[in-house]
Amino acid sequence: MSTITHDLPAYSFPARWGTPLAWLAIAYVVVPLLGSDYLFEAILLPFLALSLAGLGLNILTGYAGQVSLGSAAFMAVGAFAAFNFNLRVDGLPLIVSMVLAGFAAAGIGLVFGLPSLRLKGFYLAVSTLAAQFFVQWALTKFSWFSNESASGVIDAPQLSVSGLVFDGPVGRYYFALTVVAVLTLLTYRLVNSRTGRNFIAVRDNETAARIIGVPVLKTKLLAFAISSFIIGIAGVLWAFAYLRTVEPAGFNLDRSFQILFIVIIGGLASIRGAFFGAALIVVFPLVLSRLGSFLLGDIFNSGVLDMSQRIVLGALIILFLILEPDGLVALWGRARKRIGAAIVRS
Repeated sequence: MSTITHDLPAYSFPARWGTPLAWLAIAYVVVPLLGSDYLFEAILLPFLALSLAGLGLNILTGYAGQVSLGSAAFMAVGAFAAFNFNLRVDGLPLIVSMVLAGFAAAGIGLVFGLPSLRLKGFYLAVSTLAAQFFVQWALTKFSWFSNESASGVIDAPQLSVSGLVFDGPVGRYYFALTVVAVLTLLTYRLVNSRTGRNFIAVRDNETAARIIGVPVLKTKLLAFAISSFIIGIAGVLWAFAYLRTVEPAGFNLDRSFQILFIVIIGGLASIRGAFFGAALIVVFPLVLSRLGSFLLGDIFNSGVLDMSQRIVLGALIILFLILEPDGLVALWGRARKRIGAAIVRS
């Protein structure tokens, strides 16, 4: 029996929603008042985009048990689709462009999810690499996607919703935060619905799921579609809110592995795990860079930083897989219990 945990509604409304609402209050009110431009540009914006991407992959891998290495491809589809919808359809609202881009990513996810009907595990993971290579090739080969840009790099459109412009680091942060909050709520509702239970049943035992009446093939494809939709929206945030440019190089294979690492380190089948994993992935290189520069000075250049980051992240993933397969979310849960027990004893 699988030891993977998942978020289930186990408490009354105040207890269940109190903590998320408190975090949202801090994110919307306190952080913009105290945060610097560097905090928004270098930490919070990439954190929000990668958290959403990790959330999307967690639906597919954590809840439905389907492995994918093509997440960056679906991010790229979302970013380029939103750009082209916004560019080529006059008067189309940005939010509508984003939703249509999500559906475009979902469509590509469905196509490359078809092998899941026959393949499992490692073989399915390898087959999803086709999405990564095909999408990058198509975006590079056909300049139409980049509006005939010679370099393939294009500026992202202005973030504007109903006449309200989200400009500057704080404005783009508010935009990204709102999108992530809404999709996180919808994901929570999804995984605690019958569809979410079908995902878990397929993940745990396909044969048993089929016997109890779960449409296994439909459930797998639905997981790919929903996951790709969310990851596509994350790609829009990554390009429009964070990078402010849209280019194929920003969605390479390393990005796919980064999103997979977020899911593994944060915790499979956990909504909170996507945020924990993204926080570590975003903050870790910054901490490593400062620490390396302090200890080694000029010797610790960008090349050494990149190699050190890969080595330490690889070691962390191995340790998590061996010692704590449920990731940071499990460590957080145990820490809360110990703190609560200590308070009770005192």
